[in-house]
Amino acid sequence: MFPLDQWYVAAFAWELQDKPIARTLLNRPVVLFRSNGRAAALEDRCSHRHTPLSLGSLESDGIRCGYHGLLFDPAGHCLEIPGQEQIPKQACVRAYPVEERNHIVWIWMGRTPGTQPTVSAPEHSWHDNPGYEFKGDVYHYKAPFELINDNLLDLSHLGYVHVKTIGGNARIHVNADMTVTHGSEWVRVVRHMRDSQPPPTYLDVWPFEGRIDRWQDIEFHVTYLLIWTGGMDAGSGDLHDPNRSGFHMRGFHGITPETEATSLYFWTISSNRNPARPSMIDAIHNATAFTFEEDRAIIEAQYANIARFPESAMVGIHVDAAPNRARRIVTRLSGIPTES
Repeated sequence: MFPLDQWYVAAFAWELQDKPIARTLLNRPVVLFRSNGRAAALEDRCSHRHTPLSLGSLESDGIRCGYHGLLFDPAGHCLEIPGQEQIPKQACVRAYPVEERNHIVWIWMGRTPGTQPTVSAPEHSWHDNPGYEFKGDVYHYKAPFELINDNLLDLSHLGYVHVKTIGGNARIHVNADMTVTHGSEWVRVVRHMRDSQPPPTYLDVWPFEGRIDRWQDIEFHVTYLLIWTGGMDAGSGDLHDPNRSGFHMRGFHGITPETEATSLYFWTISSNRNPARPSMIDAIHNATAFTFEEDRAIIEAQYANIARFPESAMVGIHVDAAPNRARRIVTRLSGIPTES
C-alpha cells in the first residue's frame, strides 16, 4: 500500500532523549532511541516474549527489555541475557537503517528486511542556515497520507480555510498565476499572486509598506514536501529571482503513513530574520501551528465523509492537476495495479 525502498521521516532529533519512542510507521511497529549519541530504530519487540522494547530502558550499549532484561544493540543483536551466558543466534530483532540530517531522523523502509539504502537521506539545509530560524512539531492525523499531500499541493484553499492567518483574498488565491511541472518522482507547483493584501501572519512579523507580491513554491517528493512561501513589497523585485527580498518561510513537511487510514505529519517552519525586529520565530511557529490545526480539522472531516459516501465519485476541477500527478507517482511506486 505504500512506496517502499524510500527514506521516511521517523522523528525529529530533539525527540530522542533519555527514553525510547514507540511509533508505527507504514504498519510496522518501531522503537526509536539513541545509543552512544546516535539514532537507532528496531522493530518494537523483544525476541524472547515479544514484549515491546519501547517499554524498556536505555543504556549506553543499547535498549534493555523491561520484562526479562535482554539487552539489544542498535543493530538488533542481543548482547546480554541476565542469568544466561549463551545467547541464541535467534535472539535478535530487525534493525532499520537510520540517518540523522539537519535535525531530522530518517528511516529506510525497505521491501525486505535485508534491503539497504541506495541513496543518502534527503537534506534540508535551511535548518542549519545561520540566516534562518526554525521550529517544528509532530501531528497525528486520522486520515491517509494521500489527503495530506493533496492539501499541501493545492494552496488555493488558503483564502477559505486560513482567513485569520496566511489566507488573504480567496479570489486572488484561486486565480493565481500557476505552473505545474513534474518528473518521475517529483511534482513542482509555482504560484504567483501580485499586488496582494498581506495576510495577518505576514503583517505581524514583517514591516511591509503596503500591498505585496506573494509566491508559493511547492515541491512534492515521495515521502516529503518542501513549501517556500513569502512576500515582498509590490513591484520591488522579480518573483523569479531566487534571491528576492522580503519575508521568506520555508516549510518542511514529512508525511509518513502510520497505517492505511492514519498518518504522522512532521513539520517545521524556517524563516529569515528581520534585522530591524527581535526574533519572531515563536510567533511564526504559533501561527503556522494554528493553520495546520485548521488543515487537520478539514482533512479529518473530509476522510470521515469519504467513508460516509463510499459510492460517490469526486468531481475534479482545475486546482487538482498537481495532486493528481502526485497520486499517480505514489500509485506507481506502491506497485498498485492501475486500469489500462
